[in-house]
Amino acid sequence: MARLLARRLGFFLLDTGALYRAVALGLLRLGIEPDGRALPESAMASLDLRIEPEPASMRVYLGDEDVSDAIRDESVGSAASRFSVRPEVRRALLALQRAAAERGSVVAEGRDMGTVVFPDAQVKFFLTADLSERAKRRYRELQERESHASFSAVREDMIARDRRDASREEAPLVRAADAYVVDTTGLSPDQVLEVMMAHISKEVPLIAVED
Repeated sequence: MARLLARRLGFFLLDTGALYRAVALGLLRLGIEPDGRALPESAMASLDLRIEPEPASMRVYLGDEDVSDAIRDESVGSAASRFSVRPEVRRALLALQRAAAERGSVVAEGRDMGTVVFPDAQVKFFLTADLSERAKRRYRELQERESHASFSAVREDMIARDRRDASREEAPLVRAADAYVVDTTGLSPDQVLEVMMAHISKEVPLIAVED
């Protein structure tokens, strides 16, 4: 939905999930396990993580390597969820995320965007759906990538991730008080987009544009 909204508005897309996945990939390559006790102080600095925003998109690099596709592996996503609870990881990415918004208007996607990273954003959305719907969507997405993950495994992983994100000490998953809640259960992406655009038109008429 963030990608569709960025495309409609002509904004850059900041996919913060991709950043955490890139960190996870880099740390795994260094032999650091997500559930290990200590994260070496030099580990984050050695990753040389950078992003290149594009209209309605974003490329992620570790050094000179474009890892935008490699980070989509399900094992990397699982590790990213566990690494993301570490305060040192979240703090290291905070400045990078905010710097991305200085390049122009941006749609930022992530679980702490409206509460921690961009608390003064012009418009905030909190998208939700019931667990079964979310699990089905994720399962279909993985099938399209020829993943062999089972539906039950996807559902259980989603429950575990929600629990970790809601209970972590640093930037827990909570709805910003001024966020507009959109229950997407039973709605198509186009329908959700129209709900979001209608809200934007009310809040900031000057930035709402037509196709």
